[in-house]
Amino acid sequence: MQRSLEIDPSSYQAILLQAANLSGLNRYGEAIDSYDYAIALNPNTYEAWYERGLALYALGRNEEAIASYDKAIEFSPGNHEAWYNKACCYALQGHVDLAIDSLQHAVTMNAKNRELAKTDSDFDWIRESEQFHALIGA
Repeated sequence: MQRSLEIDPSSYQAILLQAANLSGLNRYGEAIDSYDYAIALNPNTYEAWYERGLALYALGRNEEAIASYDKAIEFSPGNHEAWYNKACCYALQGHVDLAIDSLQHAVTMNAKNRELAKTDSDFDWIRESEQFHALIGA
């Protein structure tokens, strides 16, 4: 006998967990729908906005991902991960100044981001810029 799992549609945490599971299965479109629903339940949260940004990034929807990261940063300005991933999106778009500005925030908050950026292929588009070299030292 197979049982189905019922999710409480009013539970922010349950919807967020469902969205994370969908992302883990690479079902990003469905995950984004669930993150949107979680945000409707609790719009003032870092986690749903950040995770939504990751799902959008996975689909190559960088402009929308940046908007989600901006919302995440609004609720948790000191979280380096949103700044780093925002920098990745800008770099993929070829926006050197915006990528460097976001990456500077990420590196200032967590120096490990400097090492990550040295080999992160998202920065290949801007890797040869003087600003990138000055910030990363690569």
